[in-house]
Amino acid sequence: MFNSFGNIFRLTSFGESHGKGIGGVIDGFPAGINIDMDFIQQELNRRRPGQSDITTSRHEPDQVEFLSGIFDGKSTGCPIAFIVWNKNQHSNDYNNLKQVYRPSHADYTYTVKYGIRDHRGGGRSSARETISRVVGGALAKLALNQLGIYITAYTSQVGPIKLECDYSEYDLDLVETNAVRCPDPLKAKEMEEYIRKVKEEGDTIGGVLTCVIKGCPIGLGQPVFGKLHAALSNAMLSINAAKAFEYGDGFKGLKMKGSEQNDVFYNHNGRIETRTNHSGGIQGGISNGEDIYFRVAFKPVATVLMEQETVNIDGIDTTLKAKGRHDPCVLPRAVPIVEAMAAMTILDYYLIDKTTQL
Repeated sequence: MFNSFGNIFRLTSFGESHGKGIGGVIDGFPAGINIDMDFIQQELNRRRPGQSDITTSRHEPDQVEFLSGIFDGKSTGCPIAFIVWNKNQHSNDYNNLKQVYRPSHADYTYTVKYGIRDHRGGGRSSARETISRVVGGALAKLALNQLGIYITAYTSQVGPIKLECDYSEYDLDLVETNAVRCPDPLKAKEMEEYIRKVKEEGDTIGGVLTCVIKGCPIGLGQPVFGKLHAALSNAMLSINAAKAFEYGDGFKGLKMKGSEQNDVFYNHNGRIETRTNHSGGIQGGISNGEDIYFRVAFKPVATVLMEQETVNIDGIDTTLKAKGRHDPCVLPRAVPIVEAMAAMTILDYYLIDKTTQL
């Protein structure tokens, strides 16, 4: 039940980090959508490990294999099943973790809840599970693009280094021109250097991703427990290491008076629009036709390559030092994951909206 995401557009995922593969089944995907296999693979390439020296050195091709639901390059309306085979597991790197609980990981909670855990990379709690989300998101993007809806995420903060301007001040076409996926080339260089420094210390660092949705129609979102921003928050906070979500002005808006933050309506060539967009494209939980933008904060990766205090499975004090290949910063590889979750949410709510209209 809780391995599925969505209402009408629904992704059910399966697989573990060090199992045979990661995959999923998508139900409710519209028929007749042109399926660009190269685009889907490129989305996976943006998420896969080993992209640069600021990501994990695990080398996986992450080649997706579709099993059903696509014929002659189009979706059939039937369930779309897919799998990505794991090729480069180093399970022995985790043998020293079998008897201990890693700080800030799911080891302890999984053990107490289920009575068993997969110590090899965290099993189901591993971020490798997000492969299924990226495939589902890539398919959702293909459908949304036909509707004129486009989604772009980017790194807006790494540790203390952050972008100071609104997303509209940046050329988002520059996001994919650097390893950290930041639209400001100078800040991107600073971020990359900072991540390398943290990596050399055996430590990790977190930050913030910003996501912008353009072309979203008016009316997506349902009162009162189906508000669009709540759905986006749920989607984002289900991502590994995500710790906080804000949309529109968010916490920054608390410094403003109501008269300053209100988005005033006006008639723009026969279309009602707002002069500002402090609301982030959503009012009353329903999209208003303006750009939707939000931010997701990610904590530092919990696996650090330095000695830490902990306890073993018997509750006895001990120490551990993690081994293996880990990301010093999750942000660059989380960009396509944030986009994927946003795409699946928007497509799902678009399909819900169609079913509630006469």
